Amino acid sequence: MLLDTTFLIDAERAKSALDSIIEDDDDVAIAAITIAELRVCVELSKGKTRRSRQDFLDDVISVIPILNYDLLVAQAHAKLMAAVRHQGRARGAHDLIIAATALASDRSVITADQTAFAELPGLSSHVYLR
Repeated sequence: MLLDTTFLIDAERAKSALDSIIEDDDDVAIAAITIAELRVCVELSKGKTRRSRQDFLDDVISVIPILNYDLLVAQAHAKLMAAVRHQGRARGAHDLIIAATALASDRSVITADQTAFAELPGLSSHVYLR
């Protein structure tokens, strides 16, 4: 499973400890771009919220493996970019990187976003209810 940023943001907002939402035998990871998206949340925050978000980000980094944007991800990314252009349906740049990371690592995306990963060729995504 590849956890989308929406999944992690929902966990942070619910004040869920990562070990309470991820089972010991779950094979989870995140895309490197997810760290950037979570870091933006820290950078835009102040005071207690900033400290809380930084603590959550630190926990994510220490607990969940981070998959880099490498050659396999770049190749999958290019195929997805071409596919969405053919579909005529714009997608978020970061969502396509997350999807490409999932494809390159043979993982399903776990997300709260019902549309971001729909109809991407070869991608399995599972929407969880908030």
